Amino acid sequence: MLKAPSVKWTREHLLIALNLYCKLPFGKFHRLNPAIIEVARKMGRTSNSLAMKLCNFASLDRVQRARGIKGLEGASRQDRVMWHEFHDNLRTLAPASEQLLHDLFTNNDEREIDFLQPDRIRLEPSRRLTPPSGPTQSKATVHIRRGQQFFRQTILNTYGVRCCVTGISIPDLLVASHIKPWAVCADKERLDPQNGLCLSSLHDAAFDAGLITLDERFRLVLSKHLKSYLPQPALKQNFVAYEGKAVHLPEKLAEPSQAFLEYHRGNLFADA
Repeated sequence: MLKAPSVKWTREHLLIALNLYCKLPFGKFHRLNPAIIEVARKMGRTSNSLAMKLCNFASLDRVQRARGIKGLEGASRQDRVMWHEFHDNLRTLAPASEQLLHDLFTNNDEREIDFLQPDRIRLEPSRRLTPPSGPTQSKATVHIRRGQQFFRQTILNTYGVRCCVTGISIPDLLVASHIKPWAVCADKERLDPQNGLCLSSLHDAAFDAGLITLDERFRLVLSKHLKSYLPQPALKQNFVAYEGKAVHLPEKLAEPSQAFLEYHRGNLFADA
């Protein structure tokens, strides 16, 4: 029997695979995962080829290595170069990879690719942004939106699609919250997974308002201002119950950056 010809791993295919790596749990890197099957089919590859590439990337992930997960040992020089280039240039390559993945499924720029449902890929409406004023701005807006989509999907999936404080696991109630706010971030910081937390919309609002923060050991800290509203049953249930407890940390890529958390405590936290 003739063996099917192998398909060369192009730069574009590697960017798609890196995007996928950020969004799928390590335990889902297998050829029978429907999401891998569907993406591989649209890439013109076998699901086994794509699954193996994801496992190769796992061998380069320092967080996975620290957990004793080695992935596959077949990472090529091309894999290593692309891994480091991707993570060193998230500002440009994350939106680019999101666009490549998007274009596999649709040419509608008002739709985004969603990986938040287990073993299922969905197309969802794009999140609302300020309407563009011209063709150049339109392209820039789409680029920003692709970056935001990458960040949201990566953060929520990295945290197991659950709030790192409460464990709430309803995607529509979850926010990929920036630790250091978007408006004051350097370009390279805005899409950095270490600058993100998966929070419920309530805890995201409290975090942005400086009513809560995390200490050096990732434990929840409540501000004096928030506590001044006690006693309230809702505050006790949603905040006091978790005070001093460590949040759930991601299983791959990276835990929250201490530098970003220090910025939040020093510049946004109400007790600072």
